[in-house]
Amino acid sequence: MPRDVELERVRNIGIIAHIDAGKTTVTERILYFTGRTYKLGEVHEGTAVMDFMDQERERGITIAAAATTVDWDNHRINIIDTPGHVDFTVEVERSLRVLDGGVVVFDAVAGVEPQSETVWRQADKYEVPRLSFVNKMDRVGADFWRTMEMIRDRLDRLPVPVQIPIGSEEKFQGVIDLIAMRAWFFSGERDEPPVEGDIPDAFKDDAERWRETMIERIAEHDEQVMISYLEGHALSQDEIRRAVRRGTIANEFTPVLCGSALKNVGVRRLLDAVVEYLPSPADVPAVEGRRVDSDEVVSRGPHDDEPLTALCFKIITDPYVGRLGWVRVYSGVIHSGDTIFNSSRGRTERVGRLLRMHAEEREDVDAVYAGGIAAIVGPKDTFTGDTLTSPDEPILLEEILFPEPVISIAIEAKNKGGQDKMGQALRKLSEEDPTFRSTFIEETGQTVISGMGELHLEVIVDRLTREFGVGSNVGRPQVAYKETIRKSAQHETRFVRQTGGRGQFAHVVLAIEPLAPGTGFEFSSSIRGGSIPQQFIPAVEKGVRGALENGVLGGYGVVDIQVTLVDGSAHDVDSSELAFSTAGSICFKEAMAKASPVQLEPIMKVEISTPEEFFGDILGDATSRRGQVQGMEARGSLQIIRVMIPLAETFGYTTSLRSMSQGRATSSMEFDHYAQVSAAVVAKQTA
Repeated sequence: MPRDVELERVRNIGIIAHIDAGKTTVTERILYFTGRTYKLGEVHEGTAVMDFMDQERERGITIAAAATTVDWDNHRINIIDTPGHVDFTVEVERSLRVLDGGVVVFDAVAGVEPQSETVWRQADKYEVPRLSFVNKMDRVGADFWRTMEMIRDRLDRLPVPVQIPIGSEEKFQGVIDLIAMRAWFFSGERDEPPVEGDIPDAFKDDAERWRETMIERIAEHDEQVMISYLEGHALSQDEIRRAVRRGTIANEFTPVLCGSALKNVGVRRLLDAVVEYLPSPADVPAVEGRRVDSDEVVSRGPHDDEPLTALCFKIITDPYVGRLGWVRVYSGVIHSGDTIFNSSRGRTERVGRLLRMHAEEREDVDAVYAGGIAAIVGPKDTFTGDTLTSPDEPILLEEILFPEPVISIAIEAKNKGGQDKMGQALRKLSEEDPTFRSTFIEETGQTVISGMGELHLEVIVDRLTREFGVGSNVGRPQVAYKETIRKSAQHETRFVRQTGGRGQFAHVVLAIEPLAPGTGFEFSSSIRGGSIPQQFIPAVEKGVRGALENGVLGGYGVVDIQVTLVDGSAHDVDSSELAFSTAGSICFKEAMAKASPVQLEPIMKVEISTPEEFFGDILGDATSRRGQVQGMEARGSLQIIRVMIPLAETFGYTTSLRSMSQGRATSSMEFDHYAQVSAAVVAKQTA
């Protein structure tokens, strides 16, 4: 069966933003105006189509990315609506990995917020072209121009206005299209399309000035426009639109639009901009991978006749159809009934059914073509980040890297019969979410779950009860501390055991040194002349890796360390892999104890927005939590405080902030980095 939409008419986009900027509301309006839904869903009423989980509807936030497909102006648009809360940043990360374009939604009152910066950096990492939509232009305090400046200053991206608002706050009437130099007025009636008209006299001068600014900014990055601009030639609308598209796809600037999604203002024009300016799969570079049997790099273009190359970017457990794997097809075609190869794990998978997702609803399709996004029903051995290819020409795509969890709690089933059921449920949840970990601690008999924040773990515990029927008791949150070293050291260990028969012998010399923060762990061997036989060197590394899980200070995981096997010896009869693994573990612990070990703690970047009258109390409270103030600024009638606070000091902070400010101050926080714990705090922990 041939594809029903040409590749050039496909758009794969994500809606991304800070929490409460209006992403889901924008998506709900897109569904309504494209005819995908016939009733407007509202986040605040718990009726949003894209927020279909019980936890999402109760809290009024997006927790899991939801996918849908709409048609607009003879184009097929695959949309992923992502969460804004930092605890669920994994959903943004894996979505951006497979998308071709993004719509970044900004709150016109708050401007560029902390999570706006985070998602922008994630999009930068994957070089995703994006549009900017300044939402909530009808709210008190809305400021389109300040938001544009914040995009330039905070995100280091040139904003190119292709629209400007007609008024703001309660006087917001519509937008001016700077390319066509026409105004679009909105009646406020849901089903009434915007009315095109002349630019009001009061806004003509502003429109002329900003059109000139728009062309100047485009000309800075587009040679064709620059030549016309310098020679004084008038540019046609099509020439400007083509130039905006070129600059957007090249990530040289971001076109800026505006509106109010809640009032149904500007969404149709945003859809037009998605079609006009964001790339199709044919406009982005071919995906690169390496052959399974060699390091040769192979490119696969977005063509149906090339070998199949796809990436599984999300696993979910659907209550109706079971395990689902969301895939992005980069080249070739997947048909239902095909046998495909998981080159990440070296196993074959049979494609039973293919589904096109619309939030929690599903639509069967026969095939997914290059550039498409769909879900495979029932993959047995496929996980997030795995590459799916043709069995004849397998390649491996770059994996998706996820952040480490920063917070843990102990959890147990409320009754003995629920323990096994809880283990199975936690395994399924960890398959769905790579930033969620579940570990059984043999020494204490406890199950410990780890995640990205208090809300993340709260939602996990809630899902255990609702989706899997497992009631649980949970302990207090614990910080995911780490350990590292501050200087180099070397140690020699001889492991000798004689037990009557064959003994155990291993002799190793390890050198350790600190690495830059965020590097992780590196192991190398400088053994020359065979003093340790080659087959025992991996055993030494295995022993060292095992020792990394429990450091010498508080038993926390060890990070940012280089270990080199520099010397040693073996016995012809008594040496074994077990002996060298044990020797490597013991030697590493002893060397680490000599290398000035230190404890590290996660530091959170917190932005607090407070009315002036509570500023002093809130600032004092932040510093009392070992906070380091990074900056302060006035934003309208509010004071903004940016501060770094250790995660250990943030538990219950939202409740405390509300009580200090009569519920009027708000905060957002995200993990920033690990830093050394002061000696006083370590002493307090061990007292």
